[in-house]
Amino acid sequence: MTERKIECWLTDMDGVLVHEGEAIDGAAEFIDALREKKRRFLVLTNNSIFTPRDLAARLATSGVEVPEESIWTSALATATFLAEQVPGGSAYVIGEAGLTTALHEAGYTLTDTEPDYVVLGETRTYSFEAITKAVRLIKGGARFIATNPDTTGPSPEGPLPATGSVAAMITAATGRSPYYVGKPNPMMFRSALNRIEAHSETTAMIGDRMDTDIVAGIEAGLETFLVLTGTTVEDEVDEHPFRPSHVVDSVADLVDRV
Repeated sequence: MTERKIECWLTDMDGVLVHEGEAIDGAAEFIDALREKKRRFLVLTNNSIFTPRDLAARLATSGVEVPEESIWTSALATATFLAEQVPGGSAYVIGEAGLTTALHEAGYTLTDTEPDYVVLGETRTYSFEAITKAVRLIKGGARFIATNPDTTGPSPEGPLPATGSVAAMITAATGRSPYYVGKPNPMMFRSALNRIEAHSETTAMIGDRMDTDIVAGIEAGLETFLVLTGTTVEDEVDEHPFRPSHVVDSVADLVDRV
């Protein structure tokens, strides 16, 4: 099989570049190589809490310098999708600054009165009152969108309920399932490719999860690299009915591929 020429890179953040606020060995060198060689790239994350500026600052604190314009979140992908579906629409939002800012910048009005959409994202303080409002709006005809299907998120104390868990509660109350925009929906990858004017034939995806990063990369037609510094361990690869293009120990192994 002929090796594809990689001109653009998409990479997950947690488990690939950082782990619990610490840079993974080789991450800074990999990003530096991308920037020095002027490769188009985006760092992808399903986390919709933070704005790209917030995330760039958090990465910089860990020693990884990523420009905010090179960060693509599920919140940005969701806002882009909704602006294409219903330009200038309205939404009732359960989420934080990453999501509300993205929707504002996409021309959306945030309201709890007859919105076009209920949009559910990540938040560190889910409100029963807000969830009740979302249930009633969806039953009243609002369409249901969620930024990502992750059921739990990490914290120093252990896993936290995340968007997918709260979405399941709203679905149980309404009988309506959300449309998830973030990984593993290849929609997030296609919007990322459009953002940097990249083509799937010459773009690679680096991820640490077979069930989100790798499967979505495959479905989007990208070359895929699984790194073993995050969620998926090598023994689990064969448990899936699909395979990444490559399995490497860490992003450090890819610096010379840039």
